[in-house]
Amino acid sequence: MTAPAVGAARPPLPAYLLDTNILVHCVRNNALGQRILATYGLLVLPDPPRISIVTHGELRSLAVQFGWGLPKVQIMETLLSRFVSVPLDRPGLIQAYADLDAYSRTIGRRMGKNDLWIAATARATGAKLLTTDADFDHLHPAFLDRDLVT
Repeated sequence: MTAPAVGAARPPLPAYLLDTNILVHCVRNNALGQRILATYGLLVLPDPPRISIVTHGELRSLAVQFGWGLPKVQIMETLLSRFVSVPLDRPGLIQAYADLDAYSRTIGRRMGKNDLWIAATARATGAKLLTTDADFDHLHPAFLDRDLVT
């Protein structure tokens, strides 16, 4: 394999959409969260990662459920402000939700509503979904691209 010529254009980095669980690990600053930030460069990408607006609500709910104190809540708020929030009224998102929900039910797979919105956001934006769980496996690669981070 030869190295690219000096000055040759590199392929563009993929646009990422973050599942809520990615942010949970980053807020906790645990080993997986640190590895995710380092591997994917989420805080230094020229095209900041996207998050579904649904993730804002889900993450804030988890903060209450987990009893996160002020330091973790501040980290959460900082992270949320660094990423591009995708609203539910983005063109194509509602249809993507309908398509993914119908497909999932057809194959006997019921998805949680938050996961459906997140998957639909990835599909509508064309972003690669980063997740730590297998909830989206049945949609990859036919409906969306995803990296399963373990």
